[in-house]
Amino acid sequence: MSADWGPIFVSVVLFVLLSPGLLFQLPGSNRCVEFGNLRTSGASIMLHALLFFALICLFLLGFKIHLYIGS
Repeated sequence: MSADWGPIFVSVVLFVLLSPGLLFQLPGSNRCVEFGNLRTSGASIMLHALLFFALICLFLLGFKIHLYIGS
């Protein structure tokens, strides 16, 4: 019996990619989108959280991603 690692893998990848200020920040401080500024704001945190929720639902419920590792 092997565990389903799909949700964990998708969650970690999306968390890293959607961390506000790491790769991009939406909305930025001076522009609509800023890249690699390593700063954040309340609006940016909220928008990135909503994007994370929408994408995690799409990948796990819509596409039904499963990843089984081991025997």
